[in-house]
Amino acid sequence: MTKDVYIVDAVRTPVGRYGGALAGVRPDDLAAHVLRALLDRTPALDPARIDDVILGNANGAGEENRDVARMAALLAGLPVTVPGVTVNRLCGSGLEAVIQAYRAVAVGDASIVLAGGVESMSRAPWVLPKPDRAYPAGHQELHSTTLGWRMVNPRMPAEWTVSLGEGAELVAEKHAIGREAQDAYALASHAKAAEAWSRGAFDAEVVPVAGTGLDRDESVREDSSLAALARLKPVFRADGTVTAGNASPLSDGASALLITDEAGLRATGREPLARISASAVSGIEPQYFGLGPVEATRRALSRSGRTFAGLSTLELNEAFAAQALGCLAEWPELDPALVNPHGGAIALGHPLGSSGARLAGTVAHRLAALGSGTGLATLCIGVGQGLALVLER
Repeated sequence: MTKDVYIVDAVRTPVGRYGGALAGVRPDDLAAHVLRALLDRTPALDPARIDDVILGNANGAGEENRDVARMAALLAGLPVTVPGVTVNRLCGSGLEAVIQAYRAVAVGDASIVLAGGVESMSRAPWVLPKPDRAYPAGHQELHSTTLGWRMVNPRMPAEWTVSLGEGAELVAEKHAIGREAQDAYALASHAKAAEAWSRGAFDAEVVPVAGTGLDRDESVREDSSLAALARLKPVFRADGTVTAGNASPLSDGASALLITDEAGLRATGREPLARISASAVSGIEPQYFGLGPVEATRRALSRSGRTFAGLSTLELNEAFAAQALGCLAEWPELDPALVNPHGGAIALGHPLGSSGARLAGTVAHRLAALGSGTGLATLCIGVGQGLALVLER
């Protein structure tokens, strides 16, 4: 018999723009900051009681190498007896970390776990593959690890390894989603995010990083307009619809959740934000990765005994407006007004390894603010996957 699993608290940094306010902060320090914030907000908890730290990260090639979860735990001042593990499901890494913590607590392998994710896309390094033979005389090619495919296996079918933006164009074609609809969706994301910040909707979850001068998400554009978005040129096809304005920006940030069973909850002395009731993962053709949330969400709802009609809020990661609109087109039962009420990644930013945990934390805080209800966090994942988590209060 499995145990009930609770989210006691959830925090995140403001999301920084690529090369922006958080670019000078190492990813292991970003992760340590959110872990430390959880402890500072829960003074009754003895840190030695924490069974594990699980963090998601999509890169792993830079300063977050050598298991960023373990390094962040040490940098945050946790006892050396508290272990840490880093997981990678690309854009879903942060939510994967939360799900792995949920499973460990549910089956009794842990009582208290810190879970989340981190990404510094600004600080992602270039990598140089080893040459096929010793002492090469010619030039060697560096690969950026910021985003997307690199060093592709030639056995992979070409249609599977298209760029993420081209994948968004394919979804736009599949569902006949035009440029105007994508720009309108992007504008609404910025408007909702700006309004949420103005009324303090993020105050309970955002913990600024000292010395950065950043106290809110850096990519939110309150002055955006359809005219300004319409002036942007397509990025991936000359005659395409996907632009920098209707796609999520490259970002930096970290997020973390405190996850417990009943005994762990008593040790915190706090009321939980929400209870985790189900999760699911699914696969899809890699080039249509943007539609990954469709089946994962249906599976998670089925496992929780819920339907779209029973949802109070849903956080869908906005990798691209075309991708988000494609998912909504395949969920006709869902009231779109419930989706991303505080804006999404197009406005807030998308620090890959952190985003999934950010979604889960936002849903948990939203349910706490509502007082009761059912919420869901879901996101698409490069190379064709989807991940979803159902929370209740």
